[in-house]
Amino acid sequence: MQQLIEFVGNHYILSSIWVALALLFIYSLVSSKLSPVKELGTLEMTMLMNKQDAVVLDIRPQPDFRKGHILGARQLVAEKLAKGDFSDLEKQKDKPIIVVCAMGATAKRTATQLLKAGFSQVYVLKGGMNAWTSASLPVAK
Repeated sequence: MQQLIEFVGNHYILSSIWVALALLFIYSLVSSKLSPVKELGTLEMTMLMNKQDAVVLDIRPQPDFRKGHILGARQLVAEKLAKGDFSDLEKQKDKPIIVVCAMGATAKRTATQLLKAGFSQVYVLKGGMNAWTSASLPVAK
């Protein structure tokens, strides 16, 4: 214990950085557990698509979408996404919606917007399109 106190006293900047990183890690774990948006793995996503006819919503830019997307995925244009305009999806309000982006980070924001717009079953693909392609799952071009 004495060595730890001595280390912190001699290296207070390094110790502060370590504490900040630990707090950020704990915050990210707690916020993901309490978030209303649930993350799905590729297996869970394919089961949801096959059994409950889930709608896959790809929010990546048009060039990335053209390079390859999940079979049957619909792309949401960036302008509509920025405005929160989900009028094209009104008929699918009762179906599960899975939001997909490149790595899974930006999809959470869109999923939260969908929940606020009244969609009840909104999910995010954990790892995004990168996880889908690394699992060697089919891609349409």
